[in-house]
Amino acid sequence: MGYLNLILTLLITMISTPLITGDEALSSLVIAPHCSSMCGNITIPYPFGIEEGCYYVDQYNFIKKSTIMGLKCDRSGNLPKLILGENIPVSYIDLTEGEIRVNLNMSFNCYSQGESQRWHSTWVNLVTFTLSSTKNKLVATGCDTYAWFTGFRHGMQYETGCMTKCHSLNSVADNDCNGVGCCEASIPDGISNITTKVSSFDNHTSVAFNPCSVAFPVANDSFTFLRKNLTQGLGFYSDFPLLPVVFNWGIGRQGCSEAQEQGSCLCKNNTICSDLEPDQVGYRCKCKDGFTGNPYLPQGCQDIDECKGANECEKTEYCTNTDGNYICECPKGYHGNGTRTDGCVSSSKAWLTPVIITAGIGGSIIILLVVSFLLHWRNGERRIKKLRESFFRQNGGLILHQKLSRMDALKIFTAQDLENATDKYNEINIIGRGGYGIVYKGIIENNQQVAIKRSLKVDPGQVEQFINEILILSQINNRNIVRLLGCCLETEVPLLVYEYINNGTLYDHLNDEAKVPLFTWNIRLGIATEVAEVLAYLHTTITTPIIHRDMKSMNILLDECYTAKVADFGGSRLVPVDQGQLATMVLGTLGYLDPEYMQTSELTEKSDVYSFGVVLVELLTRKKALSYQRPEIERCLAMHFLLKMKEDRLFDIIDKNIANSQGDIEQIKKVATLAKWCLFLKGEDRPTMKEVAMELEGIKRMNKHPWQDLKSSLDQENDCEYLLLGIPKDDDGTSGSNSGKDSDLYKPSSFSSSLAGGR
Repeated sequence: MGYLNLILTLLITMISTPLITGDEALSSLVIAPHCSSMCGNITIPYPFGIEEGCYYVDQYNFIKKSTIMGLKCDRSGNLPKLILGENIPVSYIDLTEGEIRVNLNMSFNCYSQGESQRWHSTWVNLVTFTLSSTKNKLVATGCDTYAWFTGFRHGMQYETGCMTKCHSLNSVADNDCNGVGCCEASIPDGISNITTKVSSFDNHTSVAFNPCSVAFPVANDSFTFLRKNLTQGLGFYSDFPLLPVVFNWGIGRQGCSEAQEQGSCLCKNNTICSDLEPDQVGYRCKCKDGFTGNPYLPQGCQDIDECKGANECEKTEYCTNTDGNYICECPKGYHGNGTRTDGCVSSSKAWLTPVIITAGIGGSIIILLVVSFLLHWRNGERRIKKLRESFFRQNGGLILHQKLSRMDALKIFTAQDLENATDKYNEINIIGRGGYGIVYKGIIENNQQVAIKRSLKVDPGQVEQFINEILILSQINNRNIVRLLGCCLETEVPLLVYEYINNGTLYDHLNDEAKVPLFTWNIRLGIATEVAEVLAYLHTTITTPIIHRDMKSMNILLDECYTAKVADFGGSRLVPVDQGQLATMVLGTLGYLDPEYMQTSELTEKSDVYSFGVVLVELLTRKKALSYQRPEIERCLAMHFLLKMKEDRLFDIIDKNIANSQGDIEQIKKVATLAKWCLFLKGEDRPTMKEVAMELEGIKRMNKHPWQDLKSSLDQENDCEYLLLGIPKDDDGTSGSNSGKDSDLYKPSSFSSSLAGGR
């Protein structure tokens, strides 16, 4: 059916093309005479259309109904409306930028006396359209609100969100979406098929003046936050007008080269074909300079006659139109360029401009340009130097220098050092993006590979705390923490230089089917033990304790020996010894966030314990902490795990790759019980990280002979080899067997007895 429509379209085009000539061709937007170019006051240019044969259909997409170029003109009301997909109104289509502006409902959840009155969520199923990351934002409003925005990016599910609380209208300001009454989330490139959901922390029982939670994507130029809207109820939002949202579109699902090779490319005469951004699919056409028209029509773009409009020629008769351009020519007997700035001069007066005068003027101009360039270059160098000095002082460089003069802590790099190391921050060197910055791979002196993190902008009021945190991290002496090598403070945002870890993250290994066979239970248990010891070290061993605040599998790096390296301290907080908890803005990753911390905003060391408990469950189950692709009851991994434990059906959720190993069953049960303890809702009921680390070390030694401790008794090279194979070594360095008596090193700990006591 798709091929039949294509052939029909081409036949109509061949018949109609000779009829579209001259000025009519310049203004034509549709592919055939029978095609409508307007719906109400909305222009419909090809490749869009509303009649059969009037819009582009991807010949490689055999399900015709899935095309996104076919629109509908709804003439049921007083003013016709242009509709896209499932009843989505269209307000504007842009051929040049490849954008389409549509109007969408907002998501809202309204409450009355603590009970939900009505829930409405937004779902936009436009698979090959992507939200414009530069012209939209994600917004949530309310005084007791949290919102989720989900979609697909690079074929994988993407999730983000924000939350907002306020206790009175006096704390909220108009036109200020700052997290109090209103919050925003940014949109990355390539997001499609979006869903918006919104809910309340406590059903608005604590903020009676604000009955509704609201969330929506919206164009940047179309939303103004007003605090009076927080007092509106269900009726207000039910009748609220649709909000404009900008989507990007392209032609087909192939790039220019592939489409041109197959002969399906719509870019014809006098047009340029451009591939879209990597996060988008398809391509776009545009007219070459000097041409105009609709670049998607078979006849292509038509030449602009510049001689009939504004041009640089001295006189109209001097202008000659060319294909895509024009030239100015002097008539016979005259010389010059024929332009307004260099007009035609009679050849009989040529003696007035001898060569010597021309050469003198030209030489003077060259000298003047050279002098100007040198002065500009010197001034530019001074400006750059002053700007870097300003950033250095702003980011606390002077304070850092004073403190480094008393210790050998870390190296301060120059901005030029790190530009050279990353090839001027070339995108091919990006190895990670996170909530606190972008990470680049770089090579510094002695060919040492490093990871360079471009952090978020530092608050000038917190420079002292930022410097203290850098100094403490640089002095941490723990083999399982990614080592901070130095920093650069000459740029607007500080740059941090870390050691480079080459084997990816724990998240990568858990979610890569090809790596699972090598990712044995012993390796997973070893990683869990090392991470627990790191957190215990941060909480109890160092002089000023540190709360990590974003512990998750993506922040656990692995080297070639599967040694865990905890990373990303961008959101960490220092805890003074006389202060047990901190009141902070809630930061972290959904699925790992401590529920008590989310509700009270009070950060404690037990928040890290909860997040680590989720990591333990990931190691046991090989499932993501939060996934909207799973059934609703299984969406949150921590809650689903606790339910299975309560039903005594633990092995329904355990990863089959480790559950089939009978020798590890008892260890798996012990770790699962420990994870359950870490996930208690009240922080005071959870263990400390020191208790967790001790318990994991005990579990690790169950049924293990003293000579089987691979990671401490063998050299690193052979250690990696035997760790991957899962074979212990004898004392003489040769591979051993599992025969022999079971060790009695493992003894029941206080952890087991505390659980038995009903904790």
